Amino acid sequence: MASTVIGAGITIEGEVVAEDEIVVQGTVRGKLHGKDRVSIEAGAVVEADVVAGPLQVAGSLTGNVSSHDRVDLQPGARVIGNVKATRITIADGAQFKGNVDMDV
Repeated sequence: MASTVIGAGITIEGEVVAEDEIVVQGTVRGKLHGKDRVSIEAGAVVEADVVAGPLQVAGSLTGNVSSHDRVDLQPGARVIGNVKATRITIADGAQFKGNVDMDV
């Protein structure tokens, strides 16, 4: 499976849509829509509404999230926004401010 990588030092403003996995190491502002896994790595900044399959966050995310699978907030993650997912895990050391909707 291929990945779409937004590398460190890259800033994208607008809408990002991908069929395969999206790995964010840089900055995205606007909308982020991945039909498969979306990973926001440590040091990455996302200021966008995110639609994804599974979502893994280790960086900073400001925006609303909708996942048709699970959302995993890893240690060091910082998320501000509402999350709608079937499952969510918040690791020790992650920061989360918002509401969670786990309605299936």
